[in-house]
Amino acid sequence: MTHPLDVAPSKVLAVHLNYRSRAEERGRTPAYPSYFLKPPSTLAGDGDPLLRPAGCELLAFEAEIALVIGKPGRRIAVEDAWDHIRWVTAANDAGVYDLRYADRGSNVRSKGIDGYTPLGPALLDARAIDPAELELRAWVNGSPVQRAGADDWLFSLPHLVADLSRLMTLEEGDVILTGTPSGSTVVLPGDTVEIEVSAGALATGRLGNTVVEDHRPLSPIGAMPRSDEKVRADAVGGPAAPADTLSPEQRELLLSVSTATLSSQLRKRGLNQVSVDGLSSTRPSRRMVGTARTLRYLPLREDLFKEFGGGLNAQKATVERIQPGEVLVIEARRDATSGTIGDILALRAQLRGAEGIVTDGGVRDLAAVAELDIPTYHAGGHPAVLGRRHVPWEGDVAIACGGTLVRPGDVVVGDADGVLVIPPALVDEVVRDAVEQERQERFIAQQVADGEGVDGLYPMNAEWARRYEAWCAAGEPRPAVAQS
Repeated sequence: MTHPLDVAPSKVLAVHLNYRSRAEERGRTPAYPSYFLKPPSTLAGDGDPLLRPAGCELLAFEAEIALVIGKPGRRIAVEDAWDHIRWVTAANDAGVYDLRYADRGSNVRSKGIDGYTPLGPALLDARAIDPAELELRAWVNGSPVQRAGADDWLFSLPHLVADLSRLMTLEEGDVILTGTPSGSTVVLPGDTVEIEVSAGALATGRLGNTVVEDHRPLSPIGAMPRSDEKVRADAVGGPAAPADTLSPEQRELLLSVSTATLSSQLRKRGLNQVSVDGLSSTRPSRRMVGTARTLRYLPLREDLFKEFGGGLNAQKATVERIQPGEVLVIEARRDATSGTIGDILALRAQLRGAEGIVTDGGVRDLAAVAELDIPTYHAGGHPAVLGRRHVPWEGDVAIACGGTLVRPGDVVVGDADGVLVIPPALVDEVVRDAVEQERQERFIAQQVADGEGVDGLYPMNAEWARRYEAWCAAGEPRPAVAQS
């Protein structure tokens, strides 16, 4: 493999987190930069393949700005740091998440693989660049996936150079990888990643590398590839999952009461716009309770669908981020004239632990979706694919679904009557009063069945309230939890 540097570096240094957007994805913002080392043997150039080791499935790219040291130094001041940079170029800090566990954060095996730091294609003269003008972009199979400028940095590039030089000498040719923004994700054999760095009229051109499966088996003498749901979620990337706002007890109680009762309790608290209207359920006899994982579609524009619809787009990435106990909620602008989800992705959502799917658009492969265990609430079946009407735009943002606003982490409840959205902060009091309301209604229904009239009974006057308290004191059991 070849790379564009004319001096062999003594070391390749990489920053763990240096973009706010990436920090938000990871759910943590560092107070100071932290680093890891990659061996010089990871360096490669434009057109070199990214070999995915046998047994690995989670090779992720990371578009980065690479700095190449031109003037050696130690204890470099921040104001002098840029003078020590000779070249600026594009880099791909590739890694396989399947091996990340083996070295406890040092990334030796996951990111130390030969060829896992492609650089280039052109080297930009740092003396002609204002660091504040640098922009980083990346594409997968021609679709844009990453874009960020200096306003997204947590720490300036001169800051990184000065910080690293406090305790080590930066030698001529050393490479500093300065972090990746949001959008890094898994790529598959056959996928091509392209990365470009620009500053005003200057640009590196696109650094292109294609993922190739390495069929040579790994020797079993050391750590072997392994992954689980958390590792997959980290590799796929995207915003951190909202904190689970529901305890097992809250879920159990919510399953025990109807959406009609919950709607009454929300109305008493001034919340009238919390029903997702106009939908039918594939499983009306099954109740649904979970926290919202949101997905937003925008109206079709062919050029933008070409950019945003391919590869691991927002639709697929959001499905891959679903956590157990969540409900996938889709904004499709109440347009049911194409599918918004089909059987394959609905099955994937179920296997990832989704409690249900809610879309105010159409469903493709409706018969197959209806056979799944989880309920799907939808505006109708339609044979057309997503791209007839929609561009998959973004996930994990506030959306409008069926006329109501849904935020990631909101509590979503559904039954045969429809779907409701409950603010997490109100769950305890709403479900407590809903359980009590249904208990009162069982008492009232029993009296009506015994021949009593509804005047004074529904709602209860003082006399009937006294009888109700006596009925409760006699040991009327709490309602059994509905089984889904």
